[in-house]
Amino acid sequence: MARVSGVLMPITSLPSPYGIGTIGKEARQFADFLKAAGQSVWQILPVGPTSYGDSPYQSFSTYAGNPYMIDLDTLVKEGLLTKAQIDQFYWGNNAEEIDYGAIYYSRFEVLKIAYEKFMEGDRKAFNSFKRKNSKWIKDYALYMAVKKYFGNKAWPEWDDVDILVRDEQAVARYTRKFRKEIDFWKWVQFEFYKQWEDFRAYVNGLGIKILGDMPIYVAMDSADTWANPDVFWLDEKLDPVCVAGCPPDYFSETGQLWGNPLYDWDYLKETGYEWWMGRIAAADKLFDITRIDHFRAFDTYYAIPFGAENAINGEWRNGPGIDFFNVMREKLGDIQIVAEDLGELFDSVTALLEASGYPGMKVLEFAFADDDDNDFLPHNYTHNCVVYTGTHDNDTVMGWYSQAEGWEKEHCNKYLGIHPGDEVNWKFIEAAYKSVADYAIIQMQDILGLGSEARINVPSTLGGNWVWRMKDGAATKEIADRLYNLSKTYSRLEEK
Repeated sequence: MARVSGVLMPITSLPSPYGIGTIGKEARQFADFLKAAGQSVWQILPVGPTSYGDSPYQSFSTYAGNPYMIDLDTLVKEGLLTKAQIDQFYWGNNAEEIDYGAIYYSRFEVLKIAYEKFMEGDRKAFNSFKRKNSKWIKDYALYMAVKKYFGNKAWPEWDDVDILVRDEQAVARYTRKFRKEIDFWKWVQFEFYKQWEDFRAYVNGLGIKILGDMPIYVAMDSADTWANPDVFWLDEKLDPVCVAGCPPDYFSETGQLWGNPLYDWDYLKETGYEWWMGRIAAADKLFDITRIDHFRAFDTYYAIPFGAENAINGEWRNGPGIDFFNVMREKLGDIQIVAEDLGELFDSVTALLEASGYPGMKVLEFAFADDDDNDFLPHNYTHNCVVYTGTHDNDTVMGWYSQAEGWEKEHCNKYLGIHPGDEVNWKFIEAAYKSVADYAIIQMQDILGLGSEARINVPSTLGGNWVWRMKDGAATKEIADRLYNLSKTYSRLEEK
């Protein structure tokens, strides 16, 4: 493939007057910036509706879009809202941080005002959307309505066991009872997907591909596990037997306890991985390229006993291996995939990645911890990979550099040619661009030269994550010109 460059920038981190980034005007302006900067890829984080902790990797649905990303100004243009109606709500008071509490209490009230107005008009397109997406949207909308009724508790804690286990009569009864609330949740998805199609068309029209992110696991508190319990490794009480995570590593001495239910891969194989095929097909409709988070779990995955306090005493179990991807190619064709292959890797994981043919990931911040045999040093790369200065799970380059051990910083300075007074972040960016990696993707925080205050996530922690927002006007023409010149110098301007 051609050598290309791109930027990792979450949609929610874009500037906006309503407390969180959306797929409206500011998203198009950022796409214009990427075009001027000679970029061919915009990488984003997962776009599903977020649950407790506000992590995009813990979502209420693998199919639904995040209601926070719906652009309110677009609803004003459609005549569904007025500016005065929006302005009566509080959206937070810090342009550089998302106040999720404010967003949660305001966003849905505003959307309900727009929904009521919408229902007064033509509903043909909405009815068509509901029919086309009936396989998932019925379960999702019912789930959200019932969840609200039970005080937003996770479904295993619902007070009515009949709806918890999806008894047919209970499903019918709650569907009748919450008909309007269910229709509201369906309309929210209608608006998200309508706006997303316009957003993606604009971005693609500039010659830029959207690289989306798909978490390998789904949340226990989700419509997916509630509606498809057979897909997951649950006991007779519908509790997980074991949950997902990873052992002690670079990020945490006690490992990472994610808590997601694991898959029943035997059942999935017997059904031709039907549930997974539907999920990947849906991601392919949203994105041009899909990054599969924690790719290694298709080879071997870490299983932690349900109820454990940390991830120390888990065990490795075998995943579906190359059979999964052979079936995927047979059923779905050649879908563009990036494999997140970071962390502790066995030889079998490396063999699976090579057999799949998908590009893996290289992170420059990991390159200077030991000697020249480090796989993350650019001279050890192959063409078929994606190089990052850092990812959403890392500190920013400037934050990392300020806290690096003396010997690590010395190695970094020597390798990258960093001297006193140099702009460290741009030395990292240039190293990524000049490498042989087909993709070079840089966090926006690193392009802006921001410190640890702009770090978006610290793994294994709750609170203070996913809140960073870019200042309005920070993506300047000067920065775009600088990126463009680097792309040109290192042959990353994709031929149009």
